[in-house]
Amino acid sequence: MRISKGEIFERVFINEEVNLQIDQEAGSHVKIHVINASFSITVTQLGEGCRTEIYGLENLHGDEHVTAETHVTHAVGGGTSNQLIKFVLDDNSHGRFIGDLKIAQDAQKTEAHQTNRNLLLSESAEMRTQPQLEIYADDVKATHGASTGQLDESALFYMQQRGIDKQKARQLLVNAFMKEVVETISDEKIKANVLTFFEEEAF
Repeated sequence: MRISKGEIFERVFINEEVNLQIDQEAGSHVKIHVINASFSITVTQLGEGCRTEIYGLENLHGDEHVTAETHVTHAVGGGTSNQLIKFVLDDNSHGRFIGDLKIAQDAQKTEAHQTNRNLLLSESAEMRTQPQLEIYADDVKATHGASTGQLDESALFYMQQRGIDKQKARQLLVNAFMKEVVETISDEKIKANVLTFFEEEAF
């Protein structure tokens, strides 16, 4: 798929596996959300001043297995990219994130960020993360990071001391973790529907 000069391509995929290969021309903007599904997204910025945003949110239960895979290449300069991928894993679920961010030698004045954050809700849940950053240009701003942890027990205790039962407190903390991704959805109706789903049906 080719995104023409100055074009805006924005999609939200919910419970739908995604496999996309996108080439961006100068000044184009790609913004993709994938929620509760495996995905593989490859984006190459071929023109100056491109903007790429990829957001993933996985809330896994039971024996679910999900892989999130991103490949973003800045072939020319002056572009920006941001990747934020979050997993919440409960029961015996398994998640995997493969992130590949490349900045070519000619891609000066590029700003690129890749972040993967994961929350384990059970001892048997498992997360594997493989972030990779390759930079061949000198004048760039680039970061990548990955973290995996559990719910804050002190926050749970604090909420229970104020009359919130443990299950509700747990849900509130998980929703707060997921909300960072949901809030980046531009369409207010879709955003509201996703928030309602996680608040009412995710547990």
